[in-house]
Formats: sequence, C-alpha cells, structure tokens
Amino acid sequence: MSTPYASAAPYYARYRPPYPAELYALLADRFALDGSQTVLDLGAGPGTLSLPLAPLAEHVYAVDPEPAMLAEGCGLAEEQGSRNISWLRGDAAGIGRLCLPRIDLCVIGGAFHRMDRVRVPADLDAVLAPRGGIAVVTSVAAAWPSVVDEVRTRFLGPDDGTADGTADGTADGTEVTTRPADMEELRDVEDHLAKSVFSRVETTTWERSAHCTVDQVIGLQFSRACSSPALFGDRKDAFESELRLALRDRYPDGTCTRTVTVAATVATRPRR
Repeated sequence: MSTPYASAAPYYARYRPPYPAELYALLADRFALDGSQTVLDLGAGPGTLSLPLAPLAEHVYAVDPEPAMLAEGCGLAEEQGSRNISWLRGDAAGIGRLCLPRIDLCVIGGAFHRMDRVRVPADLDAVLAPRGGIAVVTSVAAAWPSVVDEVRTRFLGPDDGTADGTADGTADGTEVTTRPADMEELRDVEDHLAKSVFSRVETTTWERSAHCTVDQVIGLQFSRACSSPALFGDRKDAFESELRLALRDRYPDGTCTRTVTVAATVATRPRR
C-alpha cells in the first residue's frame, strides 16, 4: 500500500535542505568514524543522512518503508558514486527482521517522532556495538508564512499545524520564530532516550537562516505528507499556481526567510 510520501518522494529528494557539515563532523568525532564502521539509517527517506555518511563508513544500511523514497535515494547514490549503501524496505518496528550485522551508529531523522520511542532504543540495544549509539537529528524549522497555510487550507482543509512546521507566520511575514511545539518535540526525544539503555544523552544545535525562493517553498510543500501531490489530485497545478501568485504578492523580491535549527541528540550507553 502506498504511503502519503510516495508522490512526495521526488520533491523530498530535491527540495529538502541538507543538514550542516558540522553535524557530520560531530558524528565522525563522537563515533570515531574512519571508514571502517557500519551505520544504520532508520526512516532514511531518499538518503538525506545516508549519502553524506557513506564516505565516513564502510557500509550504510538505509531503511525506509516507502519504495519511492528508496528509489530516489538509490538514484542519487548512483549519481554520486556511493556504492556502499544498501537500500532496504522496512521500518523501525522490524529491526530484528532486517538481519543486520553489528552496527556502530544508528541515525534517525525526523521520522523518530512517528516511531515507538520506547521500543526502538530497546531493539537497537541488540544490534548496536558496545561503544555504539543513536543520533536523532531534528530539524526545528520556523513556521511557514501564513499565505502558505491559507492557500493550502482552501484546497485541502485546515491543518493542525503539527507536521513539518506549518503554522501562521509573524505579522510582517519576513522571518518567523520557532514554535514551542517543536522545542517540546526535542525535549521529548531527549526524555525518551534518557530513559532507555542509551541513557547518556547530549544535544548539540546549529541555527541558521534559510532563504527560500518561491519555487523552493512550493517544492517543500509537495515534499510533505500532509500536502503531497497525490492529495491534490487534478487540482495540483491549480494549487501551485495560486500559491505562486500569493507568494509573489507577499514577497516581491521572491525570497522567503526562515530560521532553521538543527539539533543532534546523541545517546550512548553509560560508561562503566
């Protein structure tokens, strides 16, 4: 059965921004990545984390339940010459069925909030090396400009504002602040990991301003499960046209600025 991300996959691969280089430097230092380790990427999507980690590891296992996401990732890997990534269909509930070798690092992106956050660390305990650990990478983005939500609501109905940072913007609409719900999600990640066998938890954050063109804002909407192209049906082009006009009216210079905070929560077993 197709998931909401099936039609979103090509937009996800093209428009989702990469994580900062500092993230990979942190992981390389924290887990002594020197090209001889094995990495597991749960909820890998099109390889947003897997592809940059491939040069640092001997092998990367990219696991995602959506075949379209895996196909996008496989295509990108071929373009980039990354030959040490295995693209596996599966989910976090079936870690034991993946028949994985010993894993040195498990990375999880935004999919962590949709996983069983008690069961997943417990299942990973059986496959992670003694000095291995989990890194949950959370992208805490500012709310979308209000015009995005207004146009989307006209086509798909109201959104509860919990998915991918959709909420009203500030009064001037140029730059909006992080929603409290996003910070609560980050604290939730830390709390669940701290209560697991990987109870040694540390979070590092990086903040930047992201400048999005009108095309990028539209592409990012189609990359989301709650506004994937399939949901619009034959009204997709009409939505894109209306949103484009609204954005150009709101931002005459063609650029929308958002604050993005990337947080890496690293969890390892306590030292003995």
